[in-house]
Amino acid sequence: MMNPPPLKVPDRLFPSAAEEAPRANQPTAVPQTEHPAYRLAFQDEEFLLREELRPVRFQLELLKTELALTEAGIDSTFVFYGSARIPSPEQAAGGLAGAVTDRDKAVAERLVAKSHYYEVARNLAKLAACVDEQGHEPCLTVCSGGGPSMMEAANRGAWEVGAQSLGLNIVLPHEQVPNPYVTPGLSFQFHYFALRTMHFLMRAKAVAVFPGGFGTFDEFFELLTLVQTGKVAPMPILLYGREFWNRVVDFEALADEGVIAHSDLDLFRIVETAEEGWAIVKDWYSDSVPAR
Repeated sequence: MMNPPPLKVPDRLFPSAAEEAPRANQPTAVPQTEHPAYRLAFQDEEFLLREELRPVRFQLELLKTELALTEAGIDSTFVFYGSARIPSPEQAAGGLAGAVTDRDKAVAERLVAKSHYYEVARNLAKLAACVDEQGHEPCLTVCSGGGPSMMEAANRGAWEVGAQSLGLNIVLPHEQVPNPYVTPGLSFQFHYFALRTMHFLMRAKAVAVFPGGFGTFDEFFELLTLVQTGKVAPMPILLYGREFWNRVVDFEALADEGVIAHSDLDLFRIVETAEEGWAIVKDWYSDSVPAR
């Protein structure tokens, strides 16, 4: 007796939004269909940009990047924070030569002094980048803000060893273009700083903080607060540039004033070299990550 052919059960009952959208874009031209009210809600940009739709935009901005990273198989990142203004060693001399006033020259000299951290970030990214052939653990995907300077150095280091890397750009008043070393399919743009910060930390297994300004301070201190309050699990937090950080922030004074605990100073480590920082990360995970 022959077995009956298998039933052909459709995958879904309703047509998908992708199937319906083209049909919705070609309605018969009558006054009703030409009015914005007739547009499908998810195709109506004017509707999506309404003030009342902010919670929906929050969700979309979180979900778009989340789905892309999940589909790319990225679950562990090494996040790099740092200034967009510190030049690479190749650019540092040019900035100094263009300084006019004494104040400008003094600032340019300080930037030149910090320019070597470009190479430190670049080398740290090379050590950390997730490349199967390297055969090391932990295997981390480099993630930066996608801009120039310290961010570029991180993405560049990953690119130079053949690894993909993330760039999380933010819309700013002036035009901002992702640095050329970010993997194109992993280059994202955000409107909301809060959602960008969430994506920096949702997959973070280590964070390197290089000298920087308001943005770097915001990212660094929010991370410390989240770890201090138990909202984020402890992880290696590397603070690069002892001279810079000891000059601009008196961490010991914060503890002496009683506004943080002295034990909170153990949440991060001040380091100088790529090798020193990578050794801390490897030691941190040596007990929990099996060798390949």
